Amino acid sequence: MLGLYIYIFIVGLVLGSFYNVVGMRVPAGQSIVRPRSACPSCSHTLTARELVPVLSYVWQGGKCRNCRTRISPVYPVFELLTGLLFAFTFYWLGWDAEVFIGWTLVSLLMIIVVSDLSYMLIPNKILLFFMIVFVIERICVPLHPWWESIMGAAIGFILLFLIAVLSKGGMGGGDVKLFGVLGFVLGGKLVILAFLLSCFFGTIFGLAGLATGHVKRGKPMPFGPFIMLGALTSYFFGHRLIQYYISFF
Repeated sequence: MLGLYIYIFIVGLVLGSFYNVVGMRVPAGQSIVRPRSACPSCSHTLTARELVPVLSYVWQGGKCRNCRTRISPVYPVFELLTGLLFAFTFYWLGWDAEVFIGWTLVSLLMIIVVSDLSYMLIPNKILLFFMIVFVIERICVPLHPWWESIMGAAIGFILLFLIAVLSKGGMGGGDVKLFGVLGFVLGGKLVILAFLLSCFFGTIFGLAGLATGHVKRGKPMPFGPFIMLGALTSYFFGHRLIQYYISFF
């Protein structure tokens, strides 16, 4: 069993490396296939040895082998995080068909975070692709009742749309559409919880950032990482959190 977890973790590492490429290139209108990955500083084309997830970063001391420019730690961190989340998804859901939806959700959110951190943008192409995949998956593994996905998509989209209108741009259009997609996956109750948790995590990190000087007042802050935290917390633990909350009444 341990070998299976290691295998899933390695698959997650490899996919995490690919998701870094997708998150960096799609918003910039670039192909995810060509040109081959290269150092952004000296344009040195990376060899197979330089593309091993996480390990290449460690072997090279976090620097390009050609020009010795420091490589952003975002790459190995997101590769490692994707691997861990893939393994945890299997641990939590086991050999259930829902595990494929969990892996797809992790994949979407990792790409979104890379894109949002890099460009403050959530591309429509990515959302449309994953929405199609989720529709197919939810047909095979539906929520109960079957219309829960449709209701969740409507709630997620309308809730964020109203907030975007009332806040006069305080919520981006990409966030609105993303919550429509998340609602289809999570359903009505869990997408509302995902939004509340995203705001909670955003507030905590925002206040901490202001206190430490890493966040400046009036400067936009990417919401994608907090959406990832809120959505995954809701997906894995949402029903338990709701039951725990209800138990107080």
